Amino acid sequence: MSEVVGDVVAAHRALAAAGQADLVWGHAAVRDPARRGLWMKAAGWGMEEVTPERVVLLSDDGEVLAGDGPRHIEFHIHAALLRARPDASATVHTHAESAAAFAALDVPLRPLSHDAVPFADPDVVRFRRTSDLIATAALGDALAVAVGTAAGCLVPGHGLVTVGADVASAVMFAALLERACRIQLAAAGGGGPAIWTPDAEVRVKRESVWNTRQLDAGFRYLVRRADALYGPAGSGPSTSSA
Repeated sequence: MSEVVGDVVAAHRALAAAGQADLVWGHAAVRDPARRGLWMKAAGWGMEEVTPERVVLLSDDGEVLAGDGPRHIEFHIHAALLRARPDASATVHTHAESAAAFAALDVPLRPLSHDAVPFADPDVVRFRRTSDLIATAALGDALAVAVGTAAGCLVPGHGLVTVGADVASAVMFAALLERACRIQLAAAGGGGPAIWTPDAEVRVKRESVWNTRQLDAGFRYLVRRADALYGPAGSGPSTSSA
C-alpha cells in the first residue's frame, strides 16, 4: 500500500484502540502529498474495519478521485481545516463520549494532568455555531476559523476535532483531549478540581511532555494495540474476544 494510505489506515485503527470508535462514524484525514485533496476512510466502515481497500482520495470539494466507496458527509471538516492550516497534514473528528459529556458542562478545561496541556491556552476552543453535522463548506470554514492555530476543539453536542503536523500528532491530540475531559469529569464528581498546573508550567510542558518524539511514541503504541485487538492491518477485524 502507498505510504499515505497506510497512514490513513493506521490513524483510524489507532483511534479505535484509543476507544474513540462510534459504530461507523468519526474519521481522520491526511493531506494528499500531491495536493490533490485529502485521503480518508470511505463511509460505512468502523474505524477498526479500515483497510487499504476502504480508503478514498477526495478532492477539496468532495469528489471521489480514487478508491471505492462513498465519502463521509462531514468531509468538510477536514477539507476546511487543511485549507486553513498549511502547517497541518492530518485532522481527526470523533464523537468521544468523555469529550461530549465534558463539553456539555461548559466549564474551562483545566490542566489536571499532562493530557490537557496542548489545549489549555488558556482553555480549549469550543465551536458553538451548531451541534449538527458539518455538512457544508460554509460550516467547515466556520469551524476552521474557530479552531485557528489550536491543536483541538470541542464541539458541544457533537464531539471533538484535532489538527496535527502529522498523523501521529493529530491522533494523539484526539486521545489526549478525550483523556483530559475524562479526568476532569472524574475530578468534578469528587467535588473538584481544586489544583491544576499553573500557566507558566503549562507552556514549558508543551515541549517537555508533548514534543514530536513523545507524540510519535504514543501513536506507535496505539498502532500496536490496534494490531493486538483487531489483527494486522488489512486482515479485517479480529473475531477473537481478546
